[in-house]
Amino acid sequence: MSVEVLLAHDLPLFSGLSAADFDGIPVSISTRDLAPWEILFNQQDKGRDVHFLLSGTLLALYWTAEGREIIFTRFATGAYFGELAALDEGDRSLAVVARSEVSVLVIPAAIFRSFFDRIPVLRWRIARDLVARIRSLTARNLELTTFSVEERVASYLIGLAVERGQLQAGGWIEDAPTHAEIAASIGSNREMVSRVMGVLAKKGAIRSARQRIELLDPRALTAEF
Repeated sequence: MSVEVLLAHDLPLFSGLSAADFDGIPVSISTRDLAPWEILFNQQDKGRDVHFLLSGTLLALYWTAEGREIIFTRFATGAYFGELAALDEGDRSLAVVARSEVSVLVIPAAIFRSFFDRIPVLRWRIARDLVARIRSLTARNLELTTFSVEERVASYLIGLAVERGQLQAGGWIEDAPTHAEIAASIGSNREMVSRVMGVLAKKGAIRSARQRIELLDPRALTAEF
């Protein structure tokens, strides 16, 4: 595929760039489709390709030695991932699993590194994104060590609403995560999350439907439990 095809996907990382920015850089990309719950790659895999989510829902997971599943993130459409292995040639640190039918764009590691080395604006954007990830992980670590489960659930819902531009009374979180997925994201268990969601519903903060969560009163999410 040509650089024009790459840019036609309108991916945020390449926003504002033109074919001229890629002059002299070989561009070879492909796409891959996944079925629900198909694994794109596993933790400790040796693959180095960088992926961009074109459509569907992908989860980044970590499985402990005891088999416990920890969800690190859901990728937004257009997001890229796998760049750490491409840049340092280390093994994959997380597994990535399709939650729905998914399409991803694949860029070989050597080509991605050429982009990084030879296009300054991309190098800046990638560095900025890595810093943002460090800040996010720092905040998450503080939540895990200082927040109660109730506070972590509320914080998670607020974060989802902000990410989707729905932090308002009457806002809807579409394709909402299951209670088990929320639990795996915040370091809890499904039963505890279900109890907290029930409490939030009784407080008039939220209303849940199938794969949808309506924010009735966002302020109530931050009220005392």
